[in-house]
Amino acid sequence: MRVAELITQDRDFFPKLLEIFRMCEDLENLDDLHMIFKLVRGIILLNSPSIFDKIFSDEFILDIIGALEYDPEVAKVQKHRIFLKDHVIFKEAIPIKNVSVVSRIHQTYRIGYLKDVILPRTLDDATMASLNTMIHTNNAAVISLLKDDACFIQELFSRMRSPNISVESKRELVRFLHEFCTLSKSLPLVQQLRLFRDLSGEGVFEIISDVLQSQDRKIVSAGTDIVILFLNQDPNLLRSYIVQQEGNSLLGLLVKGMVTDFGEQMHCQFLEILRILMDSFTMSGAHRDVIIEIFYERHLDYLVDVIASCCPPRNITRRATNSAAIGRNTEVHRIKPEILLNICELLCFCVVHHPYRIKCNFLMNNAIEKILTMTRRSEKFLVVAAVRFMRTIISRNDEHLVRHVVKFNLLKPIIDAFVENGDRYNMLQSGVLELLEHIRKENLKPLVIYVIESFSDQLMKFEHFGSIQAFKLKYQQYLESAETKLSASVPDIRKKAEGRGLEKEEEDYFNEDSDEEDSVRRTKHAHHEERKADVANGSEADDISSRPKSGGLVDYADDDDEDFNPPPKEPDRPAEDDELLKISRVKRKSVNTGDGKHADGEVRKRQKIETRITCSKISALTSLASKHKDSLALSSPSCEVNGIMGEHATHSDEQQHSTDAAETSRQIGGDCIKAMGNLSSEKAVNTTKTNDSEPYSVR
Repeated sequence: MRVAELITQDRDFFPKLLEIFRMCEDLENLDDLHMIFKLVRGIILLNSPSIFDKIFSDEFILDIIGALEYDPEVAKVQKHRIFLKDHVIFKEAIPIKNVSVVSRIHQTYRIGYLKDVILPRTLDDATMASLNTMIHTNNAAVISLLKDDACFIQELFSRMRSPNISVESKRELVRFLHEFCTLSKSLPLVQQLRLFRDLSGEGVFEIISDVLQSQDRKIVSAGTDIVILFLNQDPNLLRSYIVQQEGNSLLGLLVKGMVTDFGEQMHCQFLEILRILMDSFTMSGAHRDVIIEIFYERHLDYLVDVIASCCPPRNITRRATNSAAIGRNTEVHRIKPEILLNICELLCFCVVHHPYRIKCNFLMNNAIEKILTMTRRSEKFLVVAAVRFMRTIISRNDEHLVRHVVKFNLLKPIIDAFVENGDRYNMLQSGVLELLEHIRKENLKPLVIYVIESFSDQLMKFEHFGSIQAFKLKYQQYLESAETKLSASVPDIRKKAEGRGLEKEEEDYFNEDSDEEDSVRRTKHAHHEERKADVANGSEADDISSRPKSGGLVDYADDDDEDFNPPPKEPDRPAEDDELLKISRVKRKSVNTGDGKHADGEVRKRQKIETRITCSKISALTSLASKHKDSLALSSPSCEVNGIMGEHATHSDEQQHSTDAAETSRQIGGDCIKAMGNLSSEKAVNTTKTNDSEPYSVR
């Protein structure tokens, strides 16, 4: 570094060195010229920025390049100065009035020429990096000076919009705009974004729309490069322009350019542009859904129809390539296969990024079948592309798309291509086997059943593949699982039916309200309670023992009321009955205020029992009174409608008690009617509860 400092401090070093070079060149002293070449090369390898500034200045650059023409390792002298003076022409699409800008442009070119042409094998990495830094710095300075010149930008766009411009001038302007946008990468990111926004505001996309309609492929290529530069910087600039544009001509031009053969792989550029535009991950704001909707409504069907029109019909196999009689066969190969491949790649991209919209389009327009016509092409990579497209659709695991594939038998062209390929080990075979493996691993049951049941005969000769064997095993597992579920469900259905039948029978049995059984239960229970009450009150043993053992109420075979032998009635029994009725009313009131379900049920059962006991006794008294009509002339008619139960005994004192019995029956009959009314209303409220419970029986 000390040598570099001494060289930069000596202002006369380079003038004296270059003067010696000119003298030696005039004398044709090759030895001295070889020595000067080594000296200049060593100075450059010092990698000093201050030295570079002097070497690449307009004052010394040509003599420095002349000294480097005499390389001792090269037998013939190089003519770099003649090339730079005569063949390199600086063209100005628009005159640049700033002298500093022009000087930097020339310097940048000469640095690049020295780096890439004169000393490509001599320069080390550090020196090469320093020269690249100088080029980058000069580019940034040139772009900054030009973008700040408002008159320069306006003049550029006004000339490009001029209708009277020549084809050559237009080409130069497009190239300049392309280079201007390319060199803007040297600017910081903030300045880059500001520059592209300014260009967008000046109407750069209108100019690009006009450029894409040109017949010159070089201009179209430059226009697509400019669009990609804008998309890499800020895709929303182009999206907002397309949304606001009437007719969406720019998007239509991009789609049309994708299917146009411009050569030189330009269709890949159009594919990249449409991918960036349709990329849902980079979309934001109000244009997120609008741009996608425009593409699907106006341009997707066109791309699908291009594929369908470029594939042979069904009656033409891929082997029938010499069918000259078919008029459409010449149209089949009008579009390059690479373009069809790019269209298929774009459709796969749309399936991944816009699953809902692409699904609606495919289901309504049957686009999948049109795209799968590529399996009829003779190019294997197009058949593989069709398989990859189907693999992308199935990978979405969408139920509607799966049903659509099964319904329209869309796997048939793929299986046919696989069978026709035979045992050839290629991408087609691997792609189809991977597709079947994916269906098996993802447990897509409808597709597994559909493939085996539809193409089992065709796949039979490929059973030596492990994927095919595993696929058939999966199908058998589905069948076994279905049979197991069916066999297990039949006993369950029978058990459920039998259980429902038993429950129905039990419910019907307990819901039956037989008058005979109810009367028997009431009479039996009343008789049992009377005996208990007599024993508790110390009644006469002679009366109990003297009663007949065969009461009509217990004998189920005899239903006549005439055979009943009512027992003797004690005169003090009505008071006891009244007491029981009072107790039953108190218990019924307590039931209404109770909280527990169990206590409520027990109290209700006791109410029914006590009411039945009381009514039975009332019926006995009423029956006794009805047989003596003369003495019961003043009795209430309500007693005549009550039961017929009781026992009849011929005692000597029955006429003495007839009047008392009538009076008692009249009083108790009214109470019984009230009690029965309360009980019936209570039964109406608790219908659901009483139906579910078993009838209370007295043992």
